[in-house]
Amino acid sequence: QVQLVESGGGLVQPGGSLRLSCAASGRSIFSINAMGWYRQAPGKQRELVARITSLGSINYNGSVQGRFTISRDNAKNTVYLQMNSLKPEDTAVYYCNANYRLEIFWGQGTQVTVSS
Repeated sequence: QVQLVESGGGLVQPGGSLRLSCAASGRSIFSINAMGWYRQAPGKQRELVARITSLGSINYNGSVQGRFTISRDNAKNTVYLQMNSLKPEDTAVYYCNANYRLEIFWGQGTQVTVSS
């Protein structure tokens, strides 16, 4: 089993920055096939934001490419999402995701609101 706890969400003005953290427990993130960040806005489907594999391969949703950066700290067993140049359309609940041995685990989500 993998437990995931997100933090770092909040209210930010357009153009601002936030860093989300996803602390994992139960398994070392080094052993997890892939970890990612997803988001879900009201009335919309959950979508992939960014994903990083155990080998370090990274992919991004095209709408965040160049603005968001996913990274991981194996020593802290934590995955981060640095979000810069935030836009109102980035407003959503952001979820951390782990793919471990064909099982999918989710965190509880953290709200990000971009508004002036």
